[in-house]
Amino acid sequence: MLTGKELAKVGQGQGDKTKTLMEWGAKYCARGVNTGKPAFIEEGKGAVIKDLDGNTYIDFFGGIGVVNAGHCPEPVVDAIKKQAEKFLHTFHTIIPHENYIKLAKKLCEIVPGDSPKKAMFVNSGAECVENAVKIARRYTGRAGVIAFESAFHGRTLLAMSLTSKVRPYKFGFGPFAPEIYKVPSAYCYRCPWNSSYPGCGMHCLEHFHTFFKAEVDPETVACMIIEPVQGEGGFIVPPPEYLPGLKQICAEKGIVFIADEVQSGFCRTGKMFAVENFGLEPDLMTMAKSIGVGMPLSAVVGKADIMDAPDGGQIGGTFSGNALSCAAALAAIEVYEGEKLADRANKINAYVIPRLKEMQQKHAQIGDIRHLGAMIAFELVKDPRTKEPAKDETNQILEECFKRGLLIISAGVMGNTVRMLMPLVITDEQLAQAMNILGEAVDLVFKK
Repeated sequence: MLTGKELAKVGQGQGDKTKTLMEWGAKYCARGVNTGKPAFIEEGKGAVIKDLDGNTYIDFFGGIGVVNAGHCPEPVVDAIKKQAEKFLHTFHTIIPHENYIKLAKKLCEIVPGDSPKKAMFVNSGAECVENAVKIARRYTGRAGVIAFESAFHGRTLLAMSLTSKVRPYKFGFGPFAPEIYKVPSAYCYRCPWNSSYPGCGMHCLEHFHTFFKAEVDPETVACMIIEPVQGEGGFIVPPPEYLPGLKQICAEKGIVFIADEVQSGFCRTGKMFAVENFGLEPDLMTMAKSIGVGMPLSAVVGKADIMDAPDGGQIGGTFSGNALSCAAALAAIEVYEGEKLADRANKINAYVIPRLKEMQQKHAQIGDIRHLGAMIAFELVKDPRTKEPAKDETNQILEECFKRGLLIISAGVMGNTVRMLMPLVITDEQLAQAMNILGEAVDLVFKK
């Protein structure tokens, strides 16, 4: 049984059960699901995963941002067990349950801003994005949606249309949802205006003067949706002026400003929500992933007058706000607050960033290091002058890390960014071992 304090220990190889499961997966699971590493999890605790063959791995991807509070935190597991003994399901709009109301109240209390708030629940990140757009359209009576290059908002039709990475997410799945307008994001390392921040003039904000004349009239735009830190796009952290500038544009044009906190929320960036780093109160917020530490749940939380725009029955669904998931979320928030995991995210940052900068001094191929709290990534290039993406080398680093017991994944439209989403409960010893493994992998791939 894992205690959560174990370190990475590999070398057991693949047993017969793992090999059989790999064969079954190839035979019976749809190819589009894309089975990952040849290791099947048996149990997880804290920041450690053990596979069926007894290998242990330090987890630096955290279910893609789902287990900020760690694998199987005891208060969350206990809350799920207690709820499961009472009932598993009820359709909240017919027979409501207490957990839904309590969680809505709690979220409305902890999101930033003094405006009266309301909440609603669905099951996934894509679903909360779709519902946020529906709410904004109903509130404004408009149809248009502004999204950003390098964004990721999900894989359902509308969410996929908002997403900005063609392969694998959009290729062959058109036609896409109409009335969606893309603008460049504040990707300073690859600024489309070839500017250098600071002192760049914030062309990414000035661009809207032309955009509203050349592409879409703002009077037809219902909402603007943006990740405060772009996740799948490569952990792109905007300049501090950017998000407040966007919010001001929206306020002037009567456009609902939606912050997509699906990946950046729940202490990941050193605050409960990433927008707090920018002193911002969005009109609507979407949240999922670590809200339930592995249980399927997502939410839209926002200003009460906007949230109340849809009529009864226009939003929600059969499993929306499931009692087990809401119980898990209530317990998870207690963990985030009680264990001060936002502070822990900043301490992780204080250790990891100097280590990455040491690697960057040795390897010029580390072109850019981006971070906010424990949402950390570095972008790899073949040549720092040309910034040609080093996608193959990125994949090689991930594979070398896996061989040594570190689970870590890539990001970025060009697939050349290594991203870190370690559980915030990771121990200092685990963090040090993980960074040692990462350093070895980078040294090996770049031959230094």
